Formats: sequence, C-alpha cells, structure tokens
Amino acid sequence: MLRRWQQAWRDWRRRRALEARAIPDALWLETLRGWPFLRHRPLEDLLKLREMTSLLLDRKEFSTAGGLVLDDAMAVAVAAQACVPVLHLPGELDWYDGFVGIVLHPSEVVVPRQWHDEDGVVHSGDEVLAGEAIEGGPLMLSWQDVRLGGREGHDDGTDADLAYNVVIHEFVHVIDMRDGAVDGMPALPTRAQRERWQAVMGEAFARHAAEVDADRPTWLDPYAAQGLEEFFPVAAEAFFVAPHGLALEFPEVYALMRDFFHQDPRLHAR
Repeated sequence: MLRRWQQAWRDWRRRRALEARAIPDALWLETLRGWPFLRHRPLEDLLKLREMTSLLLDRKEFSTAGGLVLDDAMAVAVAAQACVPVLHLPGELDWYDGFVGIVLHPSEVVVPRQWHDEDGVVHSGDEVLAGEAIEGGPLMLSWQDVRLGGREGHDDGTDADLAYNVVIHEFVHVIDMRDGAVDGMPALPTRAQRERWQAVMGEAFARHAAEVDADRPTWLDPYAAQGLEEFFPVAAEAFFVAPHGLALEFPEVYALMRDFFHQDPRLHAR
C-alpha cells in the first residue's frame, strides 16, 4: 500500500512538473537548431529528452552573475544538454540530486587559487574557468562557452573543435562526484566494471598525457592530461558531440562510455 501511494505521488509530481515547465514548440526547435548534436538521435530519444529537460528545469534553480540577463532560451539550452549524459542511465536525473543551483556568467571567470607542490610549498595564483562543478553546488557555467558548444562555435571549427561542450563537461563531473570521490570513475555496481573502467581509462590517459608532455599535437583537448578526473569529462564531451573522432582515436574509451551511458552516438551523428 505504501509503495503504491509513493509511486502515485511521484507520478503526480512528474505530471505537475511537465505541465508547469512545458517547453513551447518554437523554443524547443530553436534549441535543437542551436545545438545540433541534440537532434541527432531517434525520435523516441528526442521526446524523452524534451520531457527530461522540463523535469530538470523544475528541479534546479537558475541564476546569473556579472550583469547577464537570464531568459528561457538560455535555461532550456543548458538543461537540454545536461540531460544528454543521463538520458538512459538508471535513475536518470537522480544523478544530479547533489546540488540545486546553476549560475551562468557572461564569460570565463577568474578565481584565486592556492595549491601545494610536491615539496609542500604553498603557491597562489589565478585560474580562468569556463565552468566549475563543486560538491553540493552551485554549478557554474560561462554562457559564452555554452554558446561555443553550439552551432555558432562550429562554423569554422575542425573536428577536434567539435568535441568542446562545457555543459556536458561539468555535468559529467557531477556524475563522477556521486560516489563521493572525484577520481574520473563514476559509481559502478560491480568489481568487474570498476576494474575494466580503471584499465581502459588508465591506459588511454597515460597515452594522452605522454603525447601532451612530448608537445605532440593531440586530437583530444590537452586539458584531459590534467588527471583522470579531467580525462573522463573531456572524453565524455567528445563521446556525445564528436563521437566519430573519439571512436577513431580511443576506440576502447568509446566502447566503455557506450556501455556506461547506454548510448551509441555514432549511429546518428553527422
């Protein structure tokens, strides 16, 4: 009886959210035109993506800083892209339950940092951020960089340029954080899955980092060589927005992500 009541309450809440946050047809089509990778998927997935976008808008609180004026188009664009990684994950939007706030800045943000080197000496300096996900939130995004991940940012870009998407990057960080460790590996249910993930990603990261250290040109963003905790979200960007390139450069990583995300973007990508 209690389970039926809880399910009925969840169903009612879902219907209410879909009605309250319904996305007008014109706005949805504008979003798909602005970020073409969103529309390169089966109709069933597009319908589910639209529903999940409404549900995410209902769960999160959007705000702006730096004089940026928020409108519905901006919120829908961010929410739709954020839903892509969890579109077929068990639990769907529950992966993002650890935070509520999403803050959009006009452009990159400069923040002061302190860090310790190997000898324990404290250093300080500024870091330029296009986005940042921290445990408990809020999640920060540069609107300029969000737009760079869309049609406007790809007019004259190379195939490697197409792999840039700050929204997917930061929300994959959130997926990584769900088990309490920011280590470049999401919460996986079995030991075999965890061992496979560590082996595949470890080998791919080592190869990429060696190429970056040798100053050789790389297809994947050199930023991925910062550590496994960055290799995962950078590779995930490529998986969703430039899948053919990732499959060519890192076929084992592509297969790993295909199995984890339960998606195969190559089947529909242009």
